[in-house]
Amino acid sequence: KDKTNLNFNNKMKLIPNKESILLESLFASINTIVKDQIGREVYLPFIYTLFLFILCSNLVGNIPYTFTITTSIIVSIGLSFTILIGVTILGLSIHKIHFFSFFIPSGTPLALVPLLVLIELISYLARAFSLGIRLFANMVAGHTLLKIL
Repeated sequence: KDKTNLNFNNKMKLIPNKESILLESLFASINTIVKDQIGREVYLPFIYTLFLFILCSNLVGNIPYTFTITTSIIVSIGLSFTILIGVTILGLSIHKIHFFSFFIPSGTPLALVPLLVLIELISYLARAFSLGIRLFANMVAGHTLLKIL
């Protein structure tokens, strides 16, 4: 059993309370998604922590007179690029020099390799940028609608 929720869980009681049921259900749901998408649970603590951080950050914005940190574009893009750097370092440590072959599609003529590497690199960086912008835009739009209504 994972001890991630031990502090917020039920203090090891036999009958769970509402909070422990909520946290265990959330953990089981994220665990299922990670297993289906990645196939291994090795990244589960990071993904679970990231999910809870973004969830709590966004829920704080529903409290009157508070600020949601994900409505700051610097925080959203900074978070996405920090994860991109971490994933790149992880990819380099696992795949070594083969990591760079992900930027060259198979069967590419040698003359097109420099152009395709540039296009794939821009695509790789644009993914992190677009995810940061999406988080920012969704939070601004959602909290604006909540405050208007």
